[in-house]
Amino acid sequence: MAEEPVNLANFAAPTIGRDTIQSGDVIEVSMVTDYARLSVTTTPVRVAEDGSVTVPLIGRVLVAGLRLQEAEQEIAAAGVARGVFLHPSVTVTMKQPRTNRITVVGAVKAPGVYDLPRGGSSVMAAIVAAGGLTNEAGTEVELRRTQPVGGASRAAPPASETGADAGAADRAQAGLMESVTLDLLAGAADPRACRDLDDGDVVHVVRRNVKPIYVLGLVKKPGEIPYPPNQEVRVLDALALAGGATNSIADDVTVIRRLPGEPRPVKIEVSLEAAKLGVENIQLAPGDTVVVEHTMASFALELLQTAFRIGVNVPFTLF
Repeated sequence: MAEEPVNLANFAAPTIGRDTIQSGDVIEVSMVTDYARLSVTTTPVRVAEDGSVTVPLIGRVLVAGLRLQEAEQEIAAAGVARGVFLHPSVTVTMKQPRTNRITVVGAVKAPGVYDLPRGGSSVMAAIVAAGGLTNEAGTEVELRRTQPVGGASRAAPPASETGADAGAADRAQAGLMESVTLDLLAGAADPRACRDLDDGDVVHVVRRNVKPIYVLGLVKKPGEIPYPPNQEVRVLDALALAGGATNSIADDVTVIRRLPGEPRPVKIEVSLEAAKLGVENIQLAPGDTVVVEHTMASFALELLQTAFRIGVNVPFTLF
């Protein structure tokens, strides 16, 4: 998830109703023209790019942008105006709406290729279709568009990352795709964010660079620990990943955290005993440093243990 709340609604383009006809849709036109016999003719027709359909006997009628009921009235009126029918009864149904095949990759829960309605192919719709953002998602989304508007194109993600639609990657590598970078936090402030996606476009949610956690001091395996994706890490989790404490009575832990815009890091004091009781087992942030500190008691224990080991290892000579 991005470090700040992301409102995907800012990336929703104006949607078109399911019963609104668009170019590329296949509609079915049924007409009753002979009431004596109640003969019905049903014809599937595809809406042309100019928004028209060619209805048998009636001819070309503009229907794009009309709702199904409005298209029925338009076709019936055209039949009467052209002297073909006197009182036709027309029914228009949506047989196959045109869709866009959009490839969604990167920090989403289900990367893949999705068929989105032509009137609802927004960035938000694409991310939602892919299951939403993961905890690794950054604030940037790259759009690889099949219809270049200008500017240098950039290479698409490898086919192994997309998991599908190698054709889209091939088109990008051939220089046929324009790359546009959007900021999830900027949202609707960028007019490109709400532009409809086109067939073959690629939506790439860029993963953020998650800083590791550092565990130092009285632990068995001090050093860097990668911050695991899709889950939170608390103080006791970090100590477990570092092999546990080397001193059984060590209790003082300091969490060092750098805050954006602050010149000095903050220090958070934690008691291991309290953490084990669930009181101070605070959640760590990427980049935190966890130090298991020496106390007078832990230092004294180590001195006793060292002295005992030395005493046991001293050889005895019998006279």
